[in-house]
Amino acid sequence: MDNTDTLFESDLPGLEPIARGKVRDIYDVDDEHLLIVTTDRISAYDVVMPNPVPAKGQVLTELSHFWFRMMEDLVPNHLTKTCLSNVISGDLADSLEHRAIVVKRLRPLPIEAVVRGYLIGSGWRDYLETGSVCGIVLPPGLEQASQLPETLFTPATKADAGDHDENISFGQVESMIGAALAEKVRDLSIQIYERAASYALERGIIIADTKFEFGQDEKNNLFIIDEILTPDSSRFWPLTEYRTGISPPSFDKQFVRDYLDTLDWDKTTPGPALPADVIDRTSVKYREALQVLTG
Repeated sequence: MDNTDTLFESDLPGLEPIARGKVRDIYDVDDEHLLIVTTDRISAYDVVMPNPVPAKGQVLTELSHFWFRMMEDLVPNHLTKTCLSNVISGDLADSLEHRAIVVKRLRPLPIEAVVRGYLIGSGWRDYLETGSVCGIVLPPGLEQASQLPETLFTPATKADAGDHDENISFGQVESMIGAALAEKVRDLSIQIYERAASYALERGIIIADTKFEFGQDEKNNLFIIDEILTPDSSRFWPLTEYRTGISPPSFDKQFVRDYLDTLDWDKTTPGPALPADVIDRTSVKYREALQVLTG
């Protein structure tokens, strides 16, 4: 990771920005391509914080590339062979080399493909209230962070920046995108998660849960898009520190969440400023996850 300049928001002369998400800035290139810049913005509780986390965008980009390559035999991805310098000027391309990519222009599916291997987060809260996760009944007596009896597909709506994702049933997914495509997305999501979880476990990391995004081209071919199996989209737990009955330490933005939970903040925009030590510890954890998983 050569370039560690911090980037909160990009501005690319000559390219029209078409979206700014919680982390990514997306630009129009042509009828077939988009340019995505992964910034160092960090969000928690679906709110973007005012402080960037150094090198975060580079970690997300490099780790996503690693997983995309590993999963190519299961599903194609949105990456292209188009060089960044073909789209933006040489100096700017050099400065964004590790965080910007030219991708296929695809039609995103209107769902988040959430996969859970462990009982944590909103799944744990749902289980405490209903004995189920997203309508899937689980055995009684499970503890927080317990490994689930089987991998669960628990889809959600896609939220805009500042809004909250909402869990939906598989039946709702079928009604939104059709039964055949819903089954394909579910089966692929579970396959990708289980392959990655097995790989990561051998390296001392538990992938507790994750979420994927998919898109289609004009021929309705399915692609995995956005990011994949990063500390932003997944919970990574160190195996040596894992136990049930608690929310285990993690390689993701848990430092940010833990700090925010000490504040009298209503979890709506604007997000509060983050202390330097929270930013630094989060940056270290993101880099550590990349190093452990990719070597």
